[in-house]
Amino acid sequence: MSPQRLSRTSGRGRAAAPVRLVHLGLGNFFRAHQCWYTEHAADAADWGFGAFTGSVDNPLVGELNEQQGLYTLVSRAADADRFEVLGGLSRAHAAAEHDAWLRYFRAPELSAVTITVTEAGYLAGPGGGLDVGRPEVQADIETLRKDPAGLVATAPARLVAGIAARRQAGAGPLALVSCDNTPGNGALAERVVHDLAQLIDSGLAAWLEESVAFVSTMVDRITPRAAPEDVAAVLTSTGFDDRCPVVSEPFHEWVLSGAFPAGRPRWQDAGATFTSDVLPYEHRKLWLLNGAHSLLAYAGSIRGHQTIAGAVADQACHSWLEEWWAVASPHLNQAAAEVAAYRAALLGRFANPRMHDRLDRIAADGSQKLPIRILPVLRAERAAGRVPAGATRVLAAWICHLRGLGAAVSDVRAKEMISLAQGPPSVAVPRILAALDPALGADADIVTIVVDQSMEFSRQGTCHERE
Repeated sequence: MSPQRLSRTSGRGRAAAPVRLVHLGLGNFFRAHQCWYTEHAADAADWGFGAFTGSVDNPLVGELNEQQGLYTLVSRAADADRFEVLGGLSRAHAAAEHDAWLRYFRAPELSAVTITVTEAGYLAGPGGGLDVGRPEVQADIETLRKDPAGLVATAPARLVAGIAARRQAGAGPLALVSCDNTPGNGALAERVVHDLAQLIDSGLAAWLEESVAFVSTMVDRITPRAAPEDVAAVLTSTGFDDRCPVVSEPFHEWVLSGAFPAGRPRWQDAGATFTSDVLPYEHRKLWLLNGAHSLLAYAGSIRGHQTIAGAVADQACHSWLEEWWAVASPHLNQAAAEVAAYRAALLGRFANPRMHDRLDRIAADGSQKLPIRILPVLRAERAAGRVPAGATRVLAAWICHLRGLGAAVSDVRAKEMISLAQGPPSVAVPRILAALDPALGADADIVTIVVDQSMEFSRQGTCHERE
């Protein structure tokens, strides 16, 4: 007898809830985080997600719908895996299902829209507003001016199209909840969405200001890509053939700040924190966890490692990690004991040998990540007259990564950055630093130490193949 597919009629998982939440960015983190919190809310039966991928042809959509939205969360602790079927995803959609996207927004029962589109997905320019010079943004502006319900491609445009449909339907207010690893993510989402709405229709922009609440959050749960062996492990352990399981660490954290004018699930039942100021949590996560991830991704892969656990077990990488934390920790607005406890917990999370959190995945889009993970600390140190080797080393490793060492480059600015990184380090380093921040490229002390550190990495690394 062939294995039974996971479904709501197979005795696994609860009945599908009505769609009162929409998510943009259907991926592993969303399914391990927002869906998990919704599953564990006391009123979970009242709240279902309609989730949309950013890719038109992602096979995940069909696989999830074949399983009636159910999937297995594999919680991967250091000692063993634990399996749980999550049922908060009521329907998965491809990006091209624009009519379904608009239909959800027109429904009065829709209360909140959550988004995980990565830092790059907001398409913000250097000043923080929408980068209207990008061709894809210009194309979406033209489409929306002709028809507010037209099919658009970018995340800001999809949100504006949905908000326009809601306004036209008189469906009432809602919350937009950014769940990406960028500081002030709610304010960032508000800025780019408002900028685009203003370009389309000033009346829409005014309605948005009155009727859409933008919520800032800090999210934390390490979620590597599931591998074929994970699919096999779910089958062996549960007896069900699940084609789209999610693997995650046991740890999870969600901090939210903002209003929900149309209501929300009882996420606090699952441990979510609601606060008036998310900034201290953001900084702790971005600098200590995400900054450390970037350091290990570039320095670790240069030293031949493939996973976070492998890199943090390397004495050299571990010492660089502690050095970075020693630089960043004093700039956090939290008690020293709390920061120390968080760092100790991170070491345990990083060292989990069963997570297989790949460095090449984490290394992607460094041009978007380093300005928010590393540069705030570096600027604060320079303002105090210090040249912090623990912070500059991350930049040096990233520059070597651009020059062909360690993990292959996957970056929205890859062509530009790789070109700038060519030539002698004394020439390449200031060009790259200036591309991140002109003040850094003009800072002779920073340039000198980054050149020296990059040459140190060059002596110990191996090149990857360029296509």
